[in-house]
Amino acid sequence: MTVTLADVAARARVSPATVSRVLNGNYPVAAATRERVLRAVDDLDYVLNGPASSLAAATSDLVGILVNDIADPFFGIMAGAAQTEIGGQEGTGRAGGEKLAVVCNTGGSPERELTYLTLLQRQRAAAVILTGGALEDPGHIAAMTTKLAKLADAGTRVVLCGRPPLPGSDAIVASLAFDNRGGGRRLTEHLLTLGHRRIGYVAGPLERTTTRHRLEGHLAALAAAGLGDPAPSGAERGVGSGESHGEGRPGHEGQEGRGGHEELIVHGPYSRRAGYEATLELLRRAPDLTAVVAANDTVALGACAAVRDQGLRIPEDVSVAGFDDLPFSVDATPALTTVRLPLHEAGARAGRLAMGTETPPPGGIATITAELMARASTAPPRATGGRGRAD
Repeated sequence: MTVTLADVAARARVSPATVSRVLNGNYPVAAATRERVLRAVDDLDYVLNGPASSLAAATSDLVGILVNDIADPFFGIMAGAAQTEIGGQEGTGRAGGEKLAVVCNTGGSPERELTYLTLLQRQRAAAVILTGGALEDPGHIAAMTTKLAKLADAGTRVVLCGRPPLPGSDAIVASLAFDNRGGGRRLTEHLLTLGHRRIGYVAGPLERTTTRHRLEGHLAALAAAGLGDPAPSGAERGVGSGESHGEGRPGHEGQEGRGGHEELIVHGPYSRRAGYEATLELLRRAPDLTAVVAANDTVALGACAAVRDQGLRIPEDVSVAGFDDLPFSVDATPALTTVRLPLHEAGARAGRLAMGTETPPPGGIATITAELMARASTAPPRATGGRGRAD
């Protein structure tokens, strides 16, 4: 015979309304009462009718976490930490206010991002977490603003993690934005302090906020040292792959009409292959290059391989640096200089904000600090003579 909510209430000696409050997690209940209800649920093996419950309530027990690529540690770490907060950390096997977190892999496609949001809207998702940088396309921004407003109006909590605030939108509960500009600036300042002046930069895909902000930080450091313009030029941003991930090829922009450090910037996807090919291009353009800054740590691995394949040593001939401080960075040979973003902490905080168990930051926006991690892959440039060759 099917166990009902009334059966659980009778076993726990509480009202059916109290049982509902415990299972939905939407109303404070005394700890002793909550424990008694959950014990009755376990004893009777009661299963909440999820679809029927979601029809009666404003939202369901579903939380969507949108990522560009779950296989990328950058997104995997954030999604995993958020999922832990959403699903509960106790590991009791009980359902008492936790939610079901579903990871939605967009592959960097703006169309797929909107499709997932529509599907989550149809499922009356309790919350949505969007991770990583945003596409800087006016049409997509307008579509996202409209879609997120509909979700918020239906009671869905919307949280941005590692993504800047959406202009003109009041649908966001909280935006946890990484200080990509500050991190990019500190990384290049580190190289300048070591004595580097010819610094190549492997940028991410065009039209991505993360790409632009990190590049702006790099250029600001160069400008402060009297070595260039602090803003990306139209020529530098005009050519390259628009894909955010995958094994695409980097954009090899022409050098006509260029000056300063513009010839030392190449755009491409956030992939090892792109880092490899872009670094070969940079070394071809500038044989006197002494350092390469990569858009992220995965790109930096490709850059390191390209430097070695040219018979050059790291850091004796060319210093290499990345961004994000992914787990493999410290184990690279040599250990990779990078910028640490607290991905796990940010993901966990986004999970709590999505669940409503943490108060949103003032104004709904929090900037998460980026920390320079200086390691063995960067060193002062060679003082005299040509580059040495690796044995």
